[in-house]
Amino acid sequence: MNLCDIKTIKQLMAMFSLNFRKEFGQNFLTNVSVVEDIADNCCDDSESTILEIGPGVGSLTRELAVRYKKVISIEIDSGLIPVLKYTLGEFSNVTVINSDVMKVDLSELLAPYFERGKVSVCANLPYYITTPILMKLLESGLPFDYITVMIQSEVADRLCTAPGSKDCGAITSVLNYYGKPERLFRVGAHNFVPSPKVESSVIRIQLHKQKPFIPENEDMFFRTVKAAFEQRRKTLPNALSSSFGELSKEQLTSIVTELGHSPDIRGEKLNVEQFCRLSDNIYHAIASQKQE
Repeated sequence: MNLCDIKTIKQLMAMFSLNFRKEFGQNFLTNVSVVEDIADNCCDDSESTILEIGPGVGSLTRELAVRYKKVISIEIDSGLIPVLKYTLGEFSNVTVINSDVMKVDLSELLAPYFERGKVSVCANLPYYITTPILMKLLESGLPFDYITVMIQSEVADRLCTAPGSKDCGAITSVLNYYGKPERLFRVGAHNFVPSPKVESSVIRIQLHKQKPFIPENEDMFFRTVKAAFEQRRKTLPNALSSSFGELSKEQLTSIVTELGHSPDIRGEKLNVEQFCRLSDNIYHAIASQKQE
């Protein structure tokens, strides 16, 4: 069964009286090579469990099932569950869960599989909810090996860029805090049905086994990164002063310059290590002020 064949996909949708649901960002891949490349690159251990988000009609799921020990697929659209039972019926190593991944307790779901070995994530993410899903995966604290996702190319530009580039944003720094992102390849809109209005890219994040830089207070680190990028055109001290009312602009400027930065530097120029040091100094300054 070629689940990348447009005719087959449309026949399946008709067979089960379904329509492509825009609210779920349903754009199904029609290029077998792309599906195979994603499955090949999502993990380097065939004994791994793969958490798949949004299996659609099961084209990627089937390729994952023949490569890896176990596949757990979470599909939000209840209408696709009978389709997946039909297209994946031959695979005993696939479990399909009808739920919203944003509401699933991933720790509870995946605990038995982490006990048995490695777990990675593979997904063709809906564009409208890419960042929330990525942040849920990263903030879960679960020791995923890799997170491989197909996302909008414009978002991939921000996620995989280097500090100092025009595309660098808060999500760039946060992602690099958790792991090492890389773009694997681009996927044109003509490789989907229905065709999206944007180009896509497949990126892979190799999560750090041990974070190379750890702030003293993680909440302060995230708060600092967010503040630095909320008003991108402002210098770093000015941007920080808009979010850290506990400290004066002069104090924040002093903190920035004491770290060796120019007072007119912008947040996009800082890497993860520098953000860790900055957030630590802000954390200490606020704590010291509270004690006075």
